[in-house]
Amino acid sequence: MQHYYVDKKETSNGDHEIHVPRCEYLPEANDRIYLGTFSNCGDALRQAKTHYDQSNGCRWCCGECSTG
Repeated sequence: MQHYYVDKKETSNGDHEIHVPRCEYLPEANDRIYLGTFSNCGDALRQAKTHYDQSNGCRWCCGECSTG
């Protein structure tokens, strides 16, 4: 199981990226929402979409869920 967060700030294309704690691009605590613990990023991404419709996986830490 892994902890996941979604960035409150959107990227230049409007995505809100999900991250794991070890990611060098993990936003500061006040710029992220804790999503919970999941066995895969797909489940975390579905949870992120309840906050932001346009969510995506970080290409560095959640590449299997990244479309960009």
